[in-house]
Amino acid sequence: MHRSRVTSAVLVLILSVASDAHAEEPGLKLRMQPELIPYALGRDDPPTLFLDADSIDGNQDQELDATGSVRLRKRGAAVFSDRLHLSFPDEQITATGHVRFEKEGDVITGDQLFYDLQNDSGYIDKPEYRLGRYKARGGATRLVAENRDLYKIRKATYTNCEVGDEDWYMRVDRLELDRIRDVGVAQNATVVFKGVPILYSPYLDFSLSGRRKTGLLPPTIGSTGQSGFEYTQPFYWNIAPNHDATISPRILAKRGVLMSGDFRYLEPGLNGEVRSEYLPDDRQKNQTRYGYSWQHRQNFGNGFSGAVDLQGVSDDTYFTDLSDKISATSQTNLNREGDLFYDGNWWTVNTRVQRFQTLQDPLAPVTPPYARVPQITLNMLRQTDAYLDFGMQGEYVEFDHPFLLNGRRETLYPSISAPFQNSFFYITPKIGYHTTSYSFEDSNRTNETRTLPIYSLDSALTFEREATLWGRAFLQTLEPRLYYVYIPFRQQDQLPNFDTALADFNLAQIFTENQFSGGDRINDANQLTAAVTSRLIDAESGNEQLRFTLGERFYFKEQQVSLTPQVRDSTRSDVLAAMTGQIANHWYTDLGVQYSIEQSRVERGNAVLRYQPEIGKVLNLGYRFTRDSLEQADLSAEWPIGGRWTGLVRYNYSLQDKRLLEGLFGLEYNAGCWAARVVLHRFASATQEYVNAMFFQLELTGVSRIGSSPLELLRQNISGYEKTNDNRPIHFNPFPSF
Repeated sequence: MHRSRVTSAVLVLILSVASDAHAEEPGLKLRMQPELIPYALGRDDPPTLFLDADSIDGNQDQELDATGSVRLRKRGAAVFSDRLHLSFPDEQITATGHVRFEKEGDVITGDQLFYDLQNDSGYIDKPEYRLGRYKARGGATRLVAENRDLYKIRKATYTNCEVGDEDWYMRVDRLELDRIRDVGVAQNATVVFKGVPILYSPYLDFSLSGRRKTGLLPPTIGSTGQSGFEYTQPFYWNIAPNHDATISPRILAKRGVLMSGDFRYLEPGLNGEVRSEYLPDDRQKNQTRYGYSWQHRQNFGNGFSGAVDLQGVSDDTYFTDLSDKISATSQTNLNREGDLFYDGNWWTVNTRVQRFQTLQDPLAPVTPPYARVPQITLNMLRQTDAYLDFGMQGEYVEFDHPFLLNGRRETLYPSISAPFQNSFFYITPKIGYHTTSYSFEDSNRTNETRTLPIYSLDSALTFEREATLWGRAFLQTLEPRLYYVYIPFRQQDQLPNFDTALADFNLAQIFTENQFSGGDRINDANQLTAAVTSRLIDAESGNEQLRFTLGERFYFKEQQVSLTPQVRDSTRSDVLAAMTGQIANHWYTDLGVQYSIEQSRVERGNAVLRYQPEIGKVLNLGYRFTRDSLEQADLSAEWPIGGRWTGLVRYNYSLQDKRLLEGLFGLEYNAGCWAARVVLHRFASATQEYVNAMFFQLELTGVSRIGSSPLELLRQNISGYEKTNDNRPIHFNPFPSF
């Protein structure tokens, strides 16, 4: 047996059959590599072993002993130590003294390492580990690598904080980290925050990368004035990649236990969500209370599709008593609707059955809307090569109401238009004939018919020029538009009003034929709308930087059709002006004004100004005004106030009613590996009623959030809010829907 000793050398062992045809070529020279070559991460790397040490001693093909600055590398793994023993042919190593083991971004240090290079398994005593993929670290008494992707750790700690930061960690008896399943499982786990144990669980599992998985979610803890102390413990069930459910018992100190469930599904051609809540005995109301909703969409193929939207609650005050969100408490009509669609390419048909549950506020009662049982609509648009478009709109609807007039309405509106356009100009004349017929269940009511011809002419030009503003190059447009409509007068006071109201007067509505929504009234018209739009488009990116629009409607006859005794007697409408976009670096605006020239006053206006220089810094100022009905001021902000603290505020105040509509105050602390939020929220839920709520959340980065989550509340109340421990980019345009 031959035993050899090598001092200060690099030993390379090729453990697989390899060609050495070039090894004997003349002129081939080898030199020692002083540093390790970065190793690849693939599973199929050739099993070549590199060993570097101050001294290597051993028997060929049996064992090697290396001492002094030992470095060993093979197929995605590297070992550093003071001493190392390698045995052949099983390729097992034992390393001692300042041991450091590296594998695919993981770094583990300890006292002693045993590792099987062929099976990627082994253990290390008293390890300190860092998992690069998950940005986690910790210590233990022993870490066992069962295989390439599974660690089992005994008496361990686990945290996402940086080295030297022990603000929070998990202390567990046994910890299993499975990279294939993307799951961490902890037994007898205690969460320690600032040296104080705050949560214990005999069994705790979590996603290593934040992906969804079955298990208990962090509880929600909070308090509201209506229900007192609240505790919610959600359980998430990851049924399949396309199905999941959340079951959430909610303890309400003043009322009882409310059970809620949420089931989501996604299949080829269909998807939906079912939600339900059930409170068997509300101690405050002495009654059983429940709520439900089902949203479903499905593609049946061959042009057919359908949708279902069902919502309902047990009583009128369900949301105001049991919800802590103003978006829920402000609901009045809950939709119950089923739709069947057919898309025939150039024509579509929709069949709908729709009813509502109307929630009444005793101090502000409302009239429930009509049910449509059913409503069938037809839309057709046939384009030809002869510059003619043939259109058709049709509707059949049966209106049902518990105490108002019931009846049927049939509408047919064929039209012909002739669009002519090129790159800078278009003109579209259109002519149509609108027919509406009514029949009623009341035999004493005479059936009615209305027929109307409708003429319109739409035209626009587009001019462009290069411009330089604020030292930047822009493409500026000037887009004048004229829209003329003529509709003769027909007496319509005798017709019922099933679903018609005066449409909102805005820059979209002034380019429509009818000023009424619904089909029971069609205005008489001899009018011209004139508007001009100018845009600033960034020359490099093509993004629209700023848009300004000015428009007005001119009337050539007095109004005769109206829903009220009062009719328009002016020859021109109010002037509409709007501006939206980025007005300076980090400054954005969305302005709209309706100005009466005859009265020399503003009739309606809204103004939003936003300053957002970076994530975690946003200031919104808003003002809304409608003469004789509404005047509100709105302030919201997310702003650093010193150190790691961020202030959160929303103040929505009615200047007309002189009362607070919604107020929010909160603080957020970002420590890097954890964040904390506390939020106080107050809002008007009904006439002369307020809801008060408090939220507290502790977010342990990469593991869980503990407490009641205010995140959705903050996003709804503070436009542009981003978590301070997020790194998502700010959207270029904060008003993308304008």
